[in-house]
Amino acid sequence: MRVLQLTSDWKWTGPAEPMLHLALAQRARGADVLLACPEPPGGSDRSLAEEALAAKLRPALWLERARGVQPLRDTWEVSHLRAFLRGRGVDVVHTWHTRDHVLALRAVGHAERPAVIRSYRRAERIAHTPWNYWLFGPRTAGLLCVSPGTARRNASLRRGRPLCGSFGAVDLERFQPAAALAERERVRASLGLAPEHRVLGIVARVQQKRRFDLLLEAARRLFQRDAAARLLVVGRGTRRRELAEVPAQRKGIADRVVFAGYRRGDYAAVLGAMDLFTFLVPGSDGTCRALLEAAACGIPAVATRRGALAEIVEDGVTGLLVDEEPAALAAAWGELLEDPGRRARLGAAARCRAERCFTPDRLAAAVAALYAEALG
Repeated sequence: MRVLQLTSDWKWTGPAEPMLHLALAQRARGADVLLACPEPPGGSDRSLAEEALAAKLRPALWLERARGVQPLRDTWEVSHLRAFLRGRGVDVVHTWHTRDHVLALRAVGHAERPAVIRSYRRAERIAHTPWNYWLFGPRTAGLLCVSPGTARRNASLRRGRPLCGSFGAVDLERFQPAAALAERERVRASLGLAPEHRVLGIVARVQQKRRFDLLLEAARRLFQRDAAARLLVVGRGTRRRELAEVPAQRKGIADRVVFAGYRRGDYAAVLGAMDLFTFLVPGSDGTCRALLEAAACGIPAVATRRGALAEIVEDGVTGLLVDEEPAALAAAWGELLEDPGRRARLGAAARCRAERCFTPDRLAAAVAALYAEALG
């Protein structure tokens, strides 16, 4: 089977890494996988094309760097894509954003092949609007959702057409408990954390929608009961000072909050420096990739019930699920930080769940079944 993974976003963000994980796993299972994406602009910090080339998946088609759906502007690109699909004998076009989804539907037209598949990266129910009935309707042969529950929420929109809900995937070799422990003390020292500190961590872009107000207020309450607790924030954002640093100062907790910024080469090691992980609101990737990575490292999690979080975290087994309010979060964090034995049990269960449910091969197998149903 020849598959074209098609994305209109050149950035290494949101769905980019899950898409690349899937493409590489499909290739390992014997599929002929092609990649189409925009070429990154000069001087870009990090791009999908760069990461794909490092994984020996060279883009076979460059798209224009454009945003949104504009039928007249996109006419040439649709024609170019149509010729590519015919010339390469593509069986499946797997799309990831609205722009590339529309390009694929227009390029394929009413032909039976290739089948157009869409990955929908949010856990919310897709609104039942005329636009979405067209976009996710009969001409979209299959819909991949970020979890089984998300698929159930979108079953009525699909009206019996092929639909699959599967968790995201994580590199279990890169993220594992043994590797985390090997670097733990060195990394913690580099971040200004002492051996006696109990470290609560979060990985999230600093944005208002990610509820840093809730995070910091809950942290203030945690620090009142636990002098050894520290909060480690991994992530960047143009509003970090406004949304996180200044509020932490105003609450009098700035000396207990470590802003580690965006990490690249040592990201797995920084993640492994955490005793407990927390996740409040999913970002642009509804699979909640950082939460899966923490589970692979054997780190238990405290999460809210937003999006697919309640499906990823097994309450009382791999972590705790709590209400989205400061007192509940602070209590759950304190409960686990003060009980290393329970943390160890939950962390071991989280790693086992990652090995069962969050592997690239398992995702590729679920997607292969979706493709087969769509083509059938």
